Amino acid sequence: MHKLDSPLQLSPIYKEKIWGRSDLSPIFSLPEGKPKSGRPTSHAAAAKKPLIGEVWLTADESRFLNGPVAGLTLAEACHKYGAELVGESCAGRSGKSLRFPILSKYLFTSDWLSVQVHPDDDYACKNEGGSPGKCEMWYIVQAERNGRYVLGLKPGVTREALRAACEKGTSRTLLQEFHPKQREAVFIPPGTIHALGPGLILFEAEENSDLTYRLDDFGRVGPDGKTRPLHLKQGFEVARLDLPVCRALPGVSLREPFGTRRLIVACGFFAVEELFLRRSASFESSPHRVEVLSLLEGEGRLETPAGWMAQRPGDTWVIPPGAGKYRLVPTERSRLLKFYVPDIEEDFRRPLGKRRGGPKKLSRVCFE
Repeated sequence: MHKLDSPLQLSPIYKEKIWGRSDLSPIFSLPEGKPKSGRPTSHAAAAKKPLIGEVWLTADESRFLNGPVAGLTLAEACHKYGAELVGESCAGRSGKSLRFPILSKYLFTSDWLSVQVHPDDDYACKNEGGSPGKCEMWYIVQAERNGRYVLGLKPGVTREALRAACEKGTSRTLLQEFHPKQREAVFIPPGTIHALGPGLILFEAEENSDLTYRLDDFGRVGPDGKTRPLHLKQGFEVARLDLPVCRALPGVSLREPFGTRRLIVACGFFAVEELFLRRSASFESSPHRVEVLSLLEGEGRLETPAGWMAQRPGDTWVIPPGAGKYRLVPTERSRLLKFYVPDIEEDFRRPLGKRRGGPKKLSRVCFE
């Protein structure tokens, strides 16, 4: 079996949604007809394109495009390579029968998504056949003038009032509404009631679970002509109305030789960083975990001792523990997102503790 000793490119998976868009710029372009996995092309757009709401980067069915795993799905590669792909810290005692630790995606909204809530690991394990729960974060890539979302309850709203509003399709009036700005970050622990609105392009990282309880879909009819089911029993069992709203997170910006590194958010399930590259940057894989890079804007090359590969917006690179040294060489100013499962002590508490105002900076980034 060949070693995983270089960065590996993943193809995206496109998901049609009734609240999606036919234009995925500036990150992706959409080909004629219904898209499938693989890089989209920009030729001959059809008169009527499908509405794409989500582009999954690290889905089980995403396929690798290079290296020894070329042609394999992410799920197949995890099963075949185990800790060699995801790292010992992520594999734990699971051996080779494991899933990739983080589900990541871009969302493109033209309408409201449903009001929803996610369970934590304990509830999901007991009630959803051992599935993990869902802790997630948002990073706003673009927000139009009408871009908005709701997060948490308005002061004084009771559980009973919220449930009655959900049954009537009017729950949004009881939730706090916000108009986000570009590069805004939001942390959404399990139990947080939330809904994305129109006019947004955002990146989302979460536990590798798509477990969602829909509380209110406003009586909307799906493509099949039927209203989508609600999950009021489960949703109100896991909803935590006392959780604070964690939005507009300031992060921590650090100067680097290549430009700027911004620590956006970190918890036990994921950490997300934003990298601004003004010049070439040298990196080395982590020996204990897998890391992922997603190019948001700019173009350039990813160089390794074996050669180089072009980069453009929408590209996703998995960096396995054995990838070793590699360089990112931008041909124009570039912005990337880097995400991984962190060691909070080693990756955040100790490094920030050495800087002036470390404890305050730590509280702006880490949620434990």
